[in-house]
Amino acid sequence: MPTILGQNQYGKAENRVVKITRDGDTHHIKDLNVSVALSGDMDDVHYSGSNANVLPTDTTKNTVYAFAKEFGIESAEQFGIHLARHFVTTQEPIKVARIRIQEYTWERIATSDNNSRFIGSDEVNHSFARKGQELRTTQITFDGENWEIISGLKDLTVMNSTNSEFWGYVKDKYTTLKEAYDRILCTDVAAAWRYNWTSDADRMPNWEKSYDQAKKHILQAFAETYSLSLQQTLYQMGSRVINSRSEIDEIRFSLPNNHHFLVDLEPFGLKNDNEVYFAADRPYGLIEATVLRDGVQPKIPVDMTNL
Repeated sequence: MPTILGQNQYGKAENRVVKITRDGDTHHIKDLNVSVALSGDMDDVHYSGSNANVLPTDTTKNTVYAFAKEFGIESAEQFGIHLARHFVTTQEPIKVARIRIQEYTWERIATSDNNSRFIGSDEVNHSFARKGQELRTTQITFDGENWEIISGLKDLTVMNSTNSEFWGYVKDKYTTLKEAYDRILCTDVAAAWRYNWTSDADRMPNWEKSYDQAKKHILQAFAETYSLSLQQTLYQMGSRVINSRSEIDEIRFSLPNNHHFLVDLEPFGLKNDNEVYFAADRPYGLIEATVLRDGVQPKIPVDMTNL
């Protein structure tokens, strides 16, 4: 039976690049994990092994590091745009470039007031601690004419210790869960949002401000929603972002319900008045949904595993 070649791509995955910007004695860090995937006229290399159209993956790696020096890293999105444009416009066989970036964030270490007596400096602006909060993500896809930018975050753990209920659900012979009228709501937020910027002819968003604002609205909606279900909270988080950020048309969430169960302390003669919980890491409920601007078609993959 004859076979034909289907979709294919190649590139260098997980290029770790750390860029230090030195502004006098004040230093700034951008720490990225960059993956490059290229596709185009690659039939021959698969059918015959001819590498005539193949830009080595080692070259794509070198380009990442060279561009960090040449262009700097203003934002993960802007850096990915530089890379995608370069590969598509300088390599004729390459028709589509997809750049995936994860950004690790750092925060400056505050030093003591008497620090200068030890190191001879009034202020220390070059020491950092890695933030243990969210991982920032972005995926840039360019086909020579149109852009698709999907940014987001994951591993942002949030908790409401009250103002959450869960009751009135379907019950059958296998249901053992008791209705809850005051429970802990905890989740690890994974979110991906799609920008409506698709053309160089349009004004580009301020990527850093947009990310900070989207995260702010997600957190505020989580904190300010009296939740009767995690689904309700998810929708409020997405709606807040869409209604507040005109540059974002679509946002998708994947929210595990990190269950906290009240511990039965009665065998010890103690009353547990919503104070002591067992934090279960698995199994967990998994709530996923997309929130869209009215009239917009969804484009973010339902499975966000690789975003």
